[in-house]
Amino acid sequence: MSDFETIDLSVDAGVATLALNRPDKLNAFSNRMLHEMVAAFDATDADDDVRAVIVTGAGRGFCAGADLEAGADSFNYDKLRAAPESEQEVLLRQRDGGGILTLRIFSSLKPVIAAINGPAVGVGATMTLPMDIRLASNTAKMGFVFARRGLVPEACSSWFLPRAVGINQALEWTFSGRVFPATEALEGGLVRSLHEPDDLLPAANEIAREIADNNSAVSIVATRQLLWRMLGADHPMQAHKVDSRLIQQLGKMGDVAEGVMSFLEKRPPEFALKPSADMPEVYPWWDEPEFS
Repeated sequence: MSDFETIDLSVDAGVATLALNRPDKLNAFSNRMLHEMVAAFDATDADDDVRAVIVTGAGRGFCAGADLEAGADSFNYDKLRAAPESEQEVLLRQRDGGGILTLRIFSSLKPVIAAINGPAVGVGATMTLPMDIRLASNTAKMGFVFARRGLVPEACSSWFLPRAVGINQALEWTFSGRVFPATEALEGGLVRSLHEPDDLLPAANEIAREIADNNSAVSIVATRQLLWRMLGADHPMQAHKVDSRLIQQLGKMGDVAEGVMSFLEKRPPEFALKPSADMPEVYPWWDEPEFS
């Protein structure tokens, strides 16, 4: 997990920490960082010992947004990328890189906690939206600055942001394009809590440890997907169909027996099921859409 150039990935007692690591550029988002972050989430999903993922930034910033080193052509994909050679490459060239990342985070098997330690602007803000819990330093600033760059909100944020903070708050922040303080992010519901800079990672780790130490890994995987994917359901019956089958199938498996008996015997549970091998038959219950 050390073969990355733009991020660091470490695991300690079941909690992975992914740190954006271009501190000299305030961790500006590059194409290499995109691919390394996707690879990091592939690695944490594949590791049954990882129970939660914390994302933070090295140095004084979280992520200052897209790397603009190409100047006026920073978002001109036709000039930035080589001529496509296949239909698949044409489709890839048309895709927003931030969206590729947020869709990967959305599909993560493990809970993802954002520890926003400094400026988080543009894709630095939108990449946090599919993360499950967001904490921020009281010195952090955030901004959805796309209209000030002649762009639109990217990284699927037109789907994520209104669900996180409501349509009116989402519109205000994206219409203004301004950078706002962490206190406003808290008041608007974008983050759950603010912390002194030195207390931010310990607070994120405390949440991660609560998840990792007390819960069935298989239950957490299924629960994360249930809550996120049911945001798009057109009726609660869709949730009833899926959670009924999950409960029926999980009820026959060892983690449920352990969860019940550990509660009755007043002892910590020792869950044994692994997401890589022991997900119930109904999982996954959805068909993954493709970019076209």
